[in-house]
Amino acid sequence: MRYDLYVITDTAVSGGRTHEEIARLAIEGGADVVQLRDKARSIRDLVCVGQRIRKLTRMAGTLFIVNDRLDVALACRADGVHLGQDDLAVADARALAPPGFIIGASAGSAGEAVRAEHDGADYIAASPVFSTPQKTDAGSCCGLEGLRRIRAEISVPLIAIGGIGMHNVHEVIHAGADGIAVISAVVESPDIARAARQLKQRILECKAEQADKFFLRR
Repeated sequence: MRYDLYVITDTAVSGGRTHEEIARLAIEGGADVVQLRDKARSIRDLVCVGQRIRKLTRMAGTLFIVNDRLDVALACRADGVHLGQDDLAVADARALAPPGFIIGASAGSAGEAVRAEHDGADYIAASPVFSTPQKTDAGSCCGLEGLRRIRAEISVPLIAIGGIGMHNVHEVIHAGADGIAVISAVVESPDIARAARQLKQRILECKAEQADKFFLRR
């Protein structure tokens, strides 16, 4: 599974565009993963929104993840759920989820990341790497050094989130991230598809540079 560009929907910064519109445009721009994130809506509304996004992502072959709510993710037949440190425990979610269901987990330290992987997480999101107004519920920033420490301790894919955009993708990928999760860098743009396309291209360029360096060292 690819996690290169992971776009999180957020209608608070989308300029009036709905979750569904954000998802459609992000997919158009090449997003590998779309996560539905809305901490204000009722469960019933989230399921309805999720079902519409599920149709879009299924047609495009894009992974669909729901933030926080395992019940919503299962109800709208999403590919997975993303859990924070204060959400349902990864081990409990794994016990309830069907085979093949993706569980992602936020981690602010190597210890949290190792524990989440041990409990069954399929990927870890280092959160936040840099400071960002969209992650006010997260702890202190782990920074690039924290990202490197997490990378050294886990074997599952590592996603970086928090204050990441075109200006610092290079250093985040070179610190060990397998993918970049974003809100502002794509969703706040007047042209979401274009912003996603440009960011995805930059991520792939950085990963190619990493691969070239690896082969040169051998």
